[in-house]
Amino acid sequence: MIITLLRHAEVVEEYQGKYNGHINIPLSENGKKQAKHIAQKLQDEAFDAVYCSDLLRAKQTLEAFDIAAPIVYTEKLREKSWGMHEGKSFEELEQSGLVYESFEDWLELLDGEDIYEYLRNIETFFEDVIYKLDAQNVLVVTHSGPIKTILRIQDNLSLERAFGIDLPYGAHLKIHRPEV
Repeated sequence: MIITLLRHAEVVEEYQGKYNGHINIPLSENGKKQAKHIAQKLQDEAFDAVYCSDLLRAKQTLEAFDIAAPIVYTEKLREKSWGMHEGKSFEELEQSGLVYESFEDWLELLDGEDIYEYLRNIETFFEDVIYKLDAQNVLVVTHSGPIKTILRIQDNLSLERAFGIDLPYGAHLKIHRPEV
């Protein structure tokens, strides 16, 4: 099985570079063009299963594709919720009095969904797709956090190293089902 992991295209400018979590943000005009470009690039892929975050930015990215396969929209592929810190940049959070001391402490300091619960949810979704789905070519349209979590599992990376991976809007990569 081949899984294509696709981060949604560019969001509207006011939300770029922020902890957006569950905010339902649309794509920018550039993001809509970016999504069309990605869809053209992947048009020859014969996806036989498609999973997509239920948030607007992921859905709008997928709208650019002409896919015959069934699509499953799921909250399991959402970005981590940052609670009252959503929609704010790192700099804004520091200016509000939060102090970055270490990566894991920072994740614990921010409000919202527990990071370890979030990781377990993504890992469970990934295991269900990898080990239980009878498909050969799967497209997963999601956010930076879920992709980094999947890469963490796939490549046995530390949490900090996985979340340090640069994954720009519209980034896509292929992974293969590991041998069982």
